[in-house]
Amino acid sequence: MLKKYVARLEDPNHPLLGPTLWGLQSWGMWQPNSGLNRIIYNLIHLAAILFVVSQYVELWFIRADLELALRNLSVTMLSSVCVVKAGTFVVWQSYWQDIIQFASTLEKSQLEKKDKTTCTIIEGYMKYSRKVTCFYWGLVTATVFTVILAPLGVFLSSSEQRELMLNGTIPFPEIMSSWVPFDKTKGFGYWFQIVEHSVICFYGGGIVANYDANTVALMSFFCGQLEILVANSKRLFSEDGKLVSYSEAMERIKQCHQHHLSLIRYSKILNSLLSPVMFLYVVICSLMICASAILLTKEGTTTMQRIWVAEYLAAVIAQLFLYCWHSNQVYFMSEIVDSGIYESEWWRCGVRLRRCVVLLGGQLRKTIIFQAGPFTDLTVATFLAILKGSYSYYTLLSNNEG
Repeated sequence: MLKKYVARLEDPNHPLLGPTLWGLQSWGMWQPNSGLNRIIYNLIHLAAILFVVSQYVELWFIRADLELALRNLSVTMLSSVCVVKAGTFVVWQSYWQDIIQFASTLEKSQLEKKDKTTCTIIEGYMKYSRKVTCFYWGLVTATVFTVILAPLGVFLSSSEQRELMLNGTIPFPEIMSSWVPFDKTKGFGYWFQIVEHSVICFYGGGIVANYDANTVALMSFFCGQLEILVANSKRLFSEDGKLVSYSEAMERIKQCHQHHLSLIRYSKILNSLLSPVMFLYVVICSLMICASAILLTKEGTTTMQRIWVAEYLAAVIAQLFLYCWHSNQVYFMSEIVDSGIYESEWWRCGVRLRRCVVLLGGQLRKTIIFQAGPFTDLTVATFLAILKGSYSYYTLLSNNEG
């Protein structure tokens, strides 16, 4: 059903990014240049920032209770990443527009040429991108509903706790932990916060789902375009087993050179947009995984709370894995993109063409890698290192607590 819904969001002007652009626009990140809608969207983003501030204020008040502090921290840090993603996308929207316009224009021009090999590669990574988008949207949706319905599950899971809540001995369970200037444990204050937290969950889920899906689609685009470069390099000097003319070979070399130059240029722009956000996320993700693991294994945690934490932890790890895996794929493809030259029939060409081949080979040796700040690259090795680091933090805190 989700696949059919996503198929309705296709945009001929943006062959790859139609569904993700719809999501970005619906959640107020892909904004018009001016008008009332832009003001409303920015007010919503500002309200979300103020809510995150209230979460940190609440964390200060409950800092003496380790369990409550960890539960607040595990959600608050993800909320911080959400508002950073939304804020940076809005502030740097012109750069995002340049990258998206480049990807869509290049794909449209390639599809119009109706080259069988190129079209097959584009259709392949577009199909893959749609599957990832559907999977990720589904995962985020499940996580949002799990978080929202968790208090209801806690209320219904134990008759003893339910009695204690109803007679006022213990407070009703919250969706998230945030500060408000009134009593939030009962009556109007409690239901106001339930509604507020539910709206924030839908907002944050939409931000994360659309920002990440759009970024992963762009990474798939760069990986697919490098694959097209490999295919074009293999046929620089021949077509269907026959050598092409000198002028045709020179034109193909120029096209491959320009193609790779443009990919390098726009990948650097994308990296500059992602790097500060991913640096923050990598640091926070280590702490989030650690905090969630402690809550998961802590004595006194109910079954429903464990289900909530497990679902939340799975979403956090999946989010990090998506970035590291696809960035790793782009890096691997950029490492082997020059292999197409050596598989071409360069040895049948004259000296002048061979010199051009050497120059092209030097250009294709430049790699593309996405980074998390100036300290680490987004690769599978980094993903494993973060999991190991989180486990180390968890072991340390568990031993100290014991």
